[in-house]
Amino acid sequence: MADKKRGLGRGLSALMSDVDLNARAPAEQARPDTHLPIEKVQPNPDQPRRSFDKDQLEELARSIEARGIVQPIVVRPAPGAAGIYQIVAGERRWRAAQIAQLHEVPVVVRDFNDLEVLEIAIIENVQRADLNPIEEGLGYRQLLDKFGHTQEQLAESLGKSRSHIANVMRLLQLPDGVQDLVKDGKLSSGHARALITSDNAQALAQKVVAQGLSVRETERLAKTVSAPQPKQTRQGGSEKDADTKALENDLSAGLGMNVEIQHKPGTEAGALTIRYRSLDELDGLCRLLSAT
Repeated sequence: MADKKRGLGRGLSALMSDVDLNARAPAEQARPDTHLPIEKVQPNPDQPRRSFDKDQLEELARSIEARGIVQPIVVRPAPGAAGIYQIVAGERRWRAAQIAQLHEVPVVVRDFNDLEVLEIAIIENVQRADLNPIEEGLGYRQLLDKFGHTQEQLAESLGKSRSHIANVMRLLQLPDGVQDLVKDGKLSSGHARALITSDNAQALAQKVVAQGLSVRETERLAKTVSAPQPKQTRQGGSEKDADTKALENDLSAGLGMNVEIQHKPGTEAGALTIRYRSLDELDGLCRLLSAT
């Protein structure tokens, strides 16, 4: 049984030094550099990065045609597929090599487990700013959901602030259409965060893009549209305090769902509401609650 307190894998510095081809890897972890037929190499299905810029790939392909692949692709034996190797780091090079019509690619073979492969894929992309905010948030969620990591562990190991990780993961609460605008670069993270609590985020996002609104203008727009919908306060209760709002944000980021806290004035009682957008999200919440 895996130790939940072990941090990320066997240490991100150790993992990344394995990927660093200038570092010396222990003999039992590394095999000699070799070349593999390109059809024997396949991408990692859990790779958090889903989109690759076509122009950048073609530019890299031209460089490969002129100079070859300078840095080998890091791979591991594909689980359950004899003679096939799965990419750990370097999928862009592999894709560009296909465009350049290479028949084989240089590789370094490592014996990484599933957790280490996922961690390296996320770290490699996040540290190189290669992920869009939605892909970054999905990567963080994978580490949290699949392997029981906490936001504090991620923040410490990735060199990110906890608030950054929480804010990125909050974007996953947005409707798919709004997330697509963020993926395509039509909507910034700041714009998107301003729309998270809106009931009609999709329509507002389209308006923001069409009118080229700033983040501040987007925030004002979201507040104006939401204003006619009064909060369910009792007996003229005051607006939520900053601590309650911060707790709502933390819970929303941790669960990946919208969480609302309604405290009954003058008492210690209240209600906590979790809103899910699909049965899959409800199933995930049930699994999480059952595991505690």
